[in-house]
Amino acid sequence: MKYGTQNNIVAKVKQIKNGDIMSQVKFDVTTPHEMSSVLTTDSVKALNLKEGDSVQLIIKAIHVLPVKE
Repeated sequence: MKYGTQNNIVAKVKQIKNGDIMSQVKFDVTTPHEMSSVLTTDSVKALNLKEGDSVQLIIKAIHVLPVKE
């Protein structure tokens, strides 16, 4: 299956809650990855970001696409 994502995260299915129409699937991430973000320079300055800083990454996405290998 081909898919158009660049940040691939390896995970294991932890829990499945089935409903009549939708199901919720929880995953345990098993492989750490490097991620990147594009910010305005004004935002970088406002956050006072420096190399080596510890930050919390919040992933804002419409879909998490599980692909079974």
